[in-house]
Amino acid sequence: MAGNKKWNWKKKAAAACLLLVLAGLLGCGGASFAPQGTEGAQEQEEGTKGARDEKTPDKNEGTESASDEKTLGKNEGIKDAPEGKTPDRNEETKGARDEKIPDKNEGTEGAPDADAGELVYERSLELQYAENFSVDYYEGGYAMLTELDGTKILSMPEGGKAPDGLGKDVIVLERPVRDVYLVASAVMDMFDALDAVGAISLSGQKQEGWYIESARQAMEDGKMEYAGKYSQPDYELIVSKGCSLAIENRMVTHSPEVVEMLEKFGIPVMIEYSSSESHPLGRVEWVKFFGALLGKDEEAKKAFQEQEEILRKAASGDRTGGTVAFFFLTSNGLAQVRQSSDYVPKMIGLAGGKYVFDDLGDPDSVRSTVNIQVEEFYDGARDADFLIYNSAIDGGVSSVGELLEKCPLLGDFRAVKEGNVFCTSNDMYQQPMSIGYLIGDIHQMLAGEKEGLRFLHHLE
Repeated sequence: MAGNKKWNWKKKAAAACLLLVLAGLLGCGGASFAPQGTEGAQEQEEGTKGARDEKTPDKNEGTESASDEKTLGKNEGIKDAPEGKTPDRNEETKGARDEKIPDKNEGTEGAPDADAGELVYERSLELQYAENFSVDYYEGGYAMLTELDGTKILSMPEGGKAPDGLGKDVIVLERPVRDVYLVASAVMDMFDALDAVGAISLSGQKQEGWYIESARQAMEDGKMEYAGKYSQPDYELIVSKGCSLAIENRMVTHSPEVVEMLEKFGIPVMIEYSSSESHPLGRVEWVKFFGALLGKDEEAKKAFQEQEEILRKAASGDRTGGTVAFFFLTSNGLAQVRQSSDYVPKMIGLAGGKYVFDDLGDPDSVRSTVNIQVEEFYDGARDADFLIYNSAIDGGVSSVGELLEKCPLLGDFRAVKEGNVFCTSNDMYQQPMSIGYLIGDIHQMLAGEKEGLRFLHHLE
């Protein structure tokens, strides 16, 4: 990690460049110092890309039923985070939902002395849905952010001094935060909601890969540069820009050498876990994490409340009870569906419907999808009232006929026969700050409406 000293960027850049030269001479890690290849299909959910090649899990092993309609509070099922050694982020974080951040409002005062140093504790951020992070505030405008995997970031005001006694692995960032390398694409929407896209100068997506207009414009204007995807970062560019923080998605756990190399060059790394949240608004509430990081708490609170109100209106409508299958067809002939415990089935439940697979997958897994044989999908979804095809991976389909070309067996499905087939927009996963609108779309779909939807499109 970055340690607890403020950055002197000129010295840092010089030292980092020296390290870069040494690494090249020593063949360090076999790293490539230029972006290679082109970006693949749009990442699905920050951690499901590559699922096409995985063996289909046995759904009868270790599964539990999950309710689509229950609204999870932040204090339900929370266990104390392990003390001492920080978990190894290079290992798959299976069971992450059981290792929740402790609720500091329950029986504790302040933060551990080993982390707070000389800081004087004021309060902790009250979270309603998110379970994978916490924020503690201290006098003088300091905030300590703690993630599910043990990562700690101290955000301090401009001109502030890092206190003595901080843990050696605490990342210290002075506001205003600049020159962020953003790989976790869903986070861009949160920075956009906070009017803070300018803090990002390095992107893990190429310009054409962004659906967030402010990000595309920043790249067009040269204010943001492509610095390589998660597995092939352009280390030379990242170091030369004096990168203050790399915000990765969970896919980087499959390339641990990337984290190792970034940290070797003095670049602190955090992994963003919003996609591990079990409640849809838990994902949205991560805007408060980045609000605390950037010193924009009020803006974050307002952005969250806007989506919360939209969801409340959608959830208060009539419950149709219509059944919905949400799926994607992989290139090797499998049906990729959401685990029953995932946030998408919960969105369907909040919109007044019911996800057709009520006991699919492992609720303790960090994965959000399951690949099943088409025959199994047929058995479970043939009588579903509605089909929603996930377009975020392959660009989607434009008609029912095109969908049937992918899988003729779908012609026997009730939703196909009754004309109730929809697909998502390609930008759905890049816009977590619009989850309320998507739930509203699903509610309207269940009510029989086919026009005027924002993230769903009816297929003829």
